[in-house]
Amino acid sequence: MGSEFRIQRSVLDAIVDHARAASPAECCGMLIGRGNTIDEAMRAANLADKPTRFVIDPRDHIAARRSARSRGLEVLGFYHSHPHSAAWPSRSDVAEATYPEAVHLIVSLQGGLTSVGLFGIARGSATELILTSI
Repeated sequence: MGSEFRIQRSVLDAIVDHARAASPAECCGMLIGRGNTIDEAMRAANLADKPTRFVIDPRDHIAARRSARSRGLEVLGFYHSHPHSAAWPSRSDVAEATYPEAVHLIVSLQGGLTSVGLFGIARGSATELILTSI
């Protein structure tokens, strides 16, 4: 995994819209693309029993993988929102990350401001990555 990723501006806007629509609960979904370019986001149902957590519906995850693969793309990672905290992985985000090659995009809506961060999470730690919208 490289440390610099690019995302289509329309995809980033769609993820932020999803975060706002789901607030005050967290939203979640998959990031689809090729290499270090995120070309699509696919929403997923959040199966978490608390509004401050997210659990991606496995059916949505499998559907995203199949859809991406059928078009020569891949699921590069996941996104979710933090309606009331910073765009930085929480302890539970780090503890529950199960795909070390995946990137994790977090949208914060804290204090009415929108911020976004992209992270690699592996072996119990998070590393901030560079994200550029194109």
